[in-house]
Amino acid sequence: MDYSMIESLCIESGTVFERGAPLKQYCSMKIGGACDILVKPNSEAVLSELLSLCKSEGIPFFVLGRGTNVLFSDNGFRGAILFIGQEMGGITVEQNKIIAGAGAALNAVCKTALENSLSGAENLYGIPGSVGGALFMNAGAFGSEMKDITVSCRYINENGELLEMPAEDMELSYRHSFFSEREYVITSVTMRFSSGDKNAIRARMDEVMQRRKDKQPLEFPSCGSTFKRPKNGFAAALIEECGLKGFRIGGAQVSEKHSGFVINCGDATYSDITQIVEHIKKTVLKEKGVELDCEMIMVDS
Repeated sequence: MDYSMIESLCIESGTVFERGAPLKQYCSMKIGGACDILVKPNSEAVLSELLSLCKSEGIPFFVLGRGTNVLFSDNGFRGAILFIGQEMGGITVEQNKIIAGAGAALNAVCKTALENSLSGAENLYGIPGSVGGALFMNAGAFGSEMKDITVSCRYINENGELLEMPAEDMELSYRHSFFSEREYVITSVTMRFSSGDKNAIRARMDEVMQRRKDKQPLEFPSCGSTFKRPKNGFAAALIEECGLKGFRIGGAQVSEKHSGFVINCGDATYSDITQIVEHIKKTVLKEKGVELDCEMIMVDS
């Protein structure tokens, strides 16, 4: 494929790009071969142009945030990775609202809220994704979700237009949003908070983080919870009841600390992860009659 037009746009706009970027460096599972080209757009306008170029030139593309819920193939990606990172990660505070670029870390938003004595995001502290990715999947933890604080977002639609959407139109539900099924790209999110006591906010954030450290295998590469929560139950409990805690294929393992996590023990391949995921799904369906739905986005091109 010809990437000359993308490279020209990047040079003209001061946008960083890299040929043959190793994708394992851009995702939390630490797995993935090289992509043809990785671009780090530095504005909504540049991102819109890049999306239009990819579509007009027939170049496959994938929009990537912090990569905490994405599993890339060892073969890499034949196309363009549009990496929404710190170049589009600015954070501003306006009274009880925080406006964050899609590339901002969700943890950075939580810390900004703390600094300004704003309450509402404490339970989300420790979720490793970006703001855009968190809204895309309506990320949540400990009874809170992105929908609880989101007011609106800016996004680019399939025609390259920059638009704004209120939260009530986002179809936010468990690990799902309006954006989950469309090639729309979130560029920034506006969130509303309530005034709170800084010490109380900090205490809750510390408590949430300690619970994560105590219960989750944070010392290993993973995509967090591998499966969505099934109706009337928990994936981790079902997996453990099926005797799969510690089950291993190659370098992939069902965590011995938390059965809901499939971890990379250090040398796992894409095939190892996908095989263990399929084995878990088949076993749980056979023994418990429950069909688990994987949270990870698997990219193999």
